[in-house]
Amino acid sequence: MGNGKWEMKENAIENKSFDFAVRIVNLYKYITTEKKEFVLSKQLLRSGTSIGANVSEAQMGQSKSDFNAKMYIALKEANETEYWLKLLYKTEYLTENEFESIKTDIKEIIALLMSITKSIKMSNGK
Repeated sequence: MGNGKWEMKENAIENKSFDFAVRIVNLYKYITTEKKEFVLSKQLLRSGTSIGANVSEAQMGQSKSDFNAKMYIALKEANETEYWLKLLYKTEYLTENEFESIKTDIKEIIALLMSITKSIKMSNGK
C-alpha cells in the first residue's frame, strides 16, 4: 500500500511488531511462572500481541481506509502496551533492566506507527 519510504516503514513495522510480540509472549510466560501475576500480564499479552496482528491485517486491507483504520488501532494498542509495561514496572513485577530493555522496543514501535499514521493523514489532505 505504498512505495519507497512509506513501504520501507511498513516492512519495518511489520517485522518489529512481530519480534515484539514474541518478546511479549516470553515476558508473559516469565511473569506468570516466576512472579505468579496473571491479571496485568494478560492485559499486556493481549495488547502487546495485538499490535502486530493489526499491522499484519492492515497489509491485507481491502481498501486504503481499511489499511488506515488498522494502523491507527495498532498505534492505540502500542500506547496501551506501554501503559501496562509501566504499571508492571512500578508495581515491581519487572526490574528496571527488564523494563528499560522492552521500553526501548515499544517506544520505537510507537514512533514508527506515529510516522505511518501521520503520513496517512498527510496523504489524505488532513
